[in-house]
Amino acid sequence: MFLPLLFFAFALVALWQNNELKYQYGCCKEISYEGRLDLAQKEGLFEGKKVTVPDIVFKEEKNRVLGASNAEKRIEVSLSEQKLRAWEGDTLFLETPVSTGLRFWPTPKGEFRIWIKLRATKMEGGFGRYYYNLPNVPYVMYFENDQIPGWKGYGIHGAYWHNDFGTPRSHGCVNLPIPAAEKLYYWANPILPEGKTSVRATAENPGTRIIIY
Repeated sequence: MFLPLLFFAFALVALWQNNELKYQYGCCKEISYEGRLDLAQKEGLFEGKKVTVPDIVFKEEKNRVLGASNAEKRIEVSLSEQKLRAWEGDTLFLETPVSTGLRFWPTPKGEFRIWIKLRATKMEGGFGRYYYNLPNVPYVMYFENDQIPGWKGYGIHGAYWHNDFGTPRSHGCVNLPIPAAEKLYYWANPILPEGKTSVRATAENPGTRIIIY
């Protein structure tokens, strides 16, 4: 009786350590900061299942004028509601269902800033049956704060590998339907310069504030 209980205890500790290490590492392993599509990639892998990578055609947005609006932009993510709301002052710009982190890959709570935007990138992470390798993830906005550095890979982005928005489904990021992700991407700061596929936040072109609760 004692040995089975001891084995079970060791198994629980191992499981906890694996997920704790994963939480410390973060969400998605960033492959490239160039923000470009890889047109040769037609197939990805998500939780043991092959997924088709859609042909994503990005529209060219005209460069907006910095400081054109005095209203502060902010993005709020409610983990309990599984919803994202984007505000410009008191005006609601966008509301959409989202999928945040599963139990063992929780989306961090707190106040953050977008530090880089990428129109597309490859993401890889997880382990075992939760491993994923996803080319051309669209409309990626990585965020950070003093406690959660950018290299941990938490972000807001479009998702083509599931349609379960409104329920936790991710490995820590905030998944959006692609049309909503596109709209949010071009609205949020830092502003993407015309003709570019990525942009980092600067003092002159800061990232939008994100509040996750």
